[in-house]
Amino acid sequence: MKKIELLSPAGNPEKLEVAFHYGADAVYLGGQIFTMRAMNSNFNHDELKWAVEYSHNLGKKVYVTVNTIPFSNELPALEEYVKFLNTIKVDGVIVSDLGVFQMVRENTNLNISISTQASNTNWKSVKLWHDMGAKRIVLARELSLDDIKIIKDNVPTVEIETFIHGAMCMSISGRCLLSNYLTARDANRGACAHPCRWKYYLMEEKRPGEFFPVFEDDNGAYIFDSKDICTIEVFDELLNAGVDSLKIEGRMKGINYVASVTKAYREALDSFESGNYNYDSKWLDELQTVSHRHYIPGFLKGKPDSQSHNYFDASYKQTHKMVGKVEAIEAGLYKIAVRNQIKVGDEVEAVTPHPGINKFILGKMLDFETKAEISVANPNSTVLIASSIPLQVLDLLRVKSENETRGGER
Repeated sequence: MKKIELLSPAGNPEKLEVAFHYGADAVYLGGQIFTMRAMNSNFNHDELKWAVEYSHNLGKKVYVTVNTIPFSNELPALEEYVKFLNTIKVDGVIVSDLGVFQMVRENTNLNISISTQASNTNWKSVKLWHDMGAKRIVLARELSLDDIKIIKDNVPTVEIETFIHGAMCMSISGRCLLSNYLTARDANRGACAHPCRWKYYLMEEKRPGEFFPVFEDDNGAYIFDSKDICTIEVFDELLNAGVDSLKIEGRMKGINYVASVTKAYREALDSFESGNYNYDSKWLDELQTVSHRHYIPGFLKGKPDSQSHNYFDASYKQTHKMVGKVEAIEAGLYKIAVRNQIKVGDEVEAVTPHPGINKFILGKMLDFETKAEISVANPNSTVLIASSIPLQVLDLLRVKSENETRGGER
C-alpha cells in the first residue's frame, strides 16, 4: 500500500512543532512575501531555514506557499526568493500563477505543487500541468469523490492533494473579489478580510436608511457564509479515490486546532493504512472540540445544497477550550504556558499524540517564577503542575467549555 501524506498547516514555528508532535507527515507554510496568508505572522528567512532543518531532522517535509498573483515589478524579488527556497532545500513550493511556475522551473530544481486556486477540475488540465513539470496538483475543492477518481485513473503518475478539513471559501477555488471591493484588501494577494462572514441587510434605492434583513433571525443575516468541510465520515472513500496527500486548512488557526485536527486524522489514516479500517465516532468528537462552523463533507458527495451555507448565524462552535501547553518537565513537575484561565480543582484533559484522551483533576499549582502556591492561573502566565498521567513537551491541556463561542481559539 502506498504511503499517504498527512499535511498540516503551520502558520508560525510553534504551530509547526505542534503539527509534527501530533502526527503530521508534512507541513505547508508561508514566508513573508508571495503567500496567500499575508495577514498571518508566517516565517522570516531565518525561520524558514530553521523550519527545514527541524522538519528534515524528524524525517518530515516542508512545502512553501508561493501562491499569490504577482505583478511584473515584483518578478525580480520573486526570482531572488525562489532561489533562496532552493538553497535551503524546501521539499516543494505551491504555486498558482503560470509566471511563478516558470520562474521556479527556470531558477530551481524544486518540486512544484499547483495550488487549488488554479481550479483544476478535470484530468486534461491536471495532465497538462504534470506534463509541464508539476509533481503534484492540489485539486479544486469543487470535486466529488467520483471526479477525483477519474482524474487519478487518467493521470496515475501525478500526486493528488486535496483538502480534507477546514474553512471553505464561498467563491470558486478562492477566486473572490468581495474583499477587494469592500475593503481594498485583495484576497488573491493574501489579504482577505472575509467579508462573506459579515451580516448583510438590503436597502431599497428610494428608501435610504431603511434596512431590510436578507434573512431574518435574532442574529441578522449571513448570505455567503459556507459551513466548514469535514471529511472524517467519508474518509475511507476519499482515500480509495486515490488521493496522495491530505491537506488540513488553517494556517491562521491556533495550536489547539492544529493539534486536535491533526490528531483525529492521524488516527483515521493509521487505521486505514493498517488494512483494517474501522470508523470511530471519537474522531468526529475530537474535531468538535475545536473552533469551527457546522460541518459538511464539501463537494465530495455531490454539489452542496441549500443546507450547506450558514443562513442562521456566524458563530463558531467548540466543546472545549485550551488552557495550556507543556513547555518543559522539571523535577517531576510540568511547566505549563497558560493560554486560558485554569483553576485548582478543574477537570483537565490531556491531549497527547496517542489515541484517546486522559483526564485528571488539577491539584497543587505553583507560580513558575516565585514557586508560590496559587489557586488560579491567568492567560500568559507560567505555572508548575503535577499530573497523575504522564505528559510530554508540546502536549496540550484543555477543559470543557460552553458549546458555542465567537471567534477562534488561542
